[in-house]
Amino acid sequence: MIEFIKDYTEDIKYLLEFSVKKNILHILNLKNSILTSKKKKSKIILVGNGGSAATSSHVAVDLTKNAKVRAINFNEADLITCFANDFKYENWVQKSLEMYSDRNDFIILISASGNSKNILKAAYWLKKNKIKFATLTGMKNNNLLKKLNSKGVNIWINSMSYNKVEIIHHYILLLIIDLIIDEQKRYNL
Repeated sequence: MIEFIKDYTEDIKYLLEFSVKKNILHILNLKNSILTSKKKKSKIILVGNGGSAATSSHVAVDLTKNAKVRAINFNEADLITCFANDFKYENWVQKSLEMYSDRNDFIILISASGNSKNILKAAYWLKKNKIKFATLTGMKNNNLLKKLNSKGVNIWINSMSYNKVEIIHHYILLLIIDLIIDEQKRYNL
């Protein structure tokens, strides 16, 4: 058990360092996209499934409260169950975006595998409607969501472990919030 804990911790430390170095430009671009959205008085919408949904909730609240950037997520049980029931599960995120997003909003789609059908359908819809979005993925480098957003902001984590990918996604998004807060203090934004 002790050896597992040590190995797991070392793996997370390595993966975190590697992921931040590899994605540094995407991290800065995501921060800038969030600030651009704030300047346009639009909002950030974060979406994910499971652990990524929990990350979406945490980040939306911290963006709004601490970074003063309007942000929402789609984690209300009534919204998910109603839309999944009425439009099918693979369509509920797209339908939510159709009804809640505005033209200048910036969308952050989080999928550890990069192959979640409901997130992919939402990405296709965003692309078709020319709404800007970023993706956070992991697992295979050639996952569908990363491919779909190949010219946009895509933070990819090189791990096949859902928990490790989600930990790094969470860390990077909170890092971006702290970057925004620091920048706002420095420049009185």
